[in-house]
Amino acid sequence: MSTACAPAPATPHAKFARVTEILDRHDRDPARLVPILQEVQEAYRYLPQEVMAFVATALDLPPSKVFGVATFYAHFALEPKGKYVIKLCDGTACHVRDSIPILDALRAKLGLSEAKKTTDDQMFTIETVSCLGACGLAPVMLVNEDVHGQMNPSTAVALVDGIKAKEAQP
Repeated sequence: MSTACAPAPATPHAKFARVTEILDRHDRDPARLVPILQEVQEAYRYLPQEVMAFVATALDLPPSKVFGVATFYAHFALEPKGKYVIKLCDGTACHVRDSIPILDALRAKLGLSEAKKTTDDQMFTIETVSCLGACGLAPVMLVNEDVHGQMNPSTAVALVDGIKAKEAQP
């Protein structure tokens, strides 16, 4: 798997060169579409439409097949996501323990809204999820793969401040 975490270069040639490497690692096998899309998303943090079209052509699949797979599985994103994806649980246990004020505080801190989920610098994305399966720690949020339980608005904002401080270090 690719270990790149920076967004791909903006030039189409560079985008397709990167995807070509991924396709070649999978022997351009159409049966490997899901792992190919997973690597593309890891490289770009989402699945750009022009890259999905390129994958379809390279695998000799209809573009609708690639788009259908990308939209069927919830873990695929069709819009850019930040380096840090914050998933805030709004399941029953988290909701009754005030997850919404946490969401409001995070959005206010990062200048986001329900419509705008990712910061302009592509550093943070905020999403709500139905359940993270950690109800005993409610309210819970996930930052990438790290679970943070018993959150409140101030601890959530402090966590974001800590990430920002870490990113600002040389």
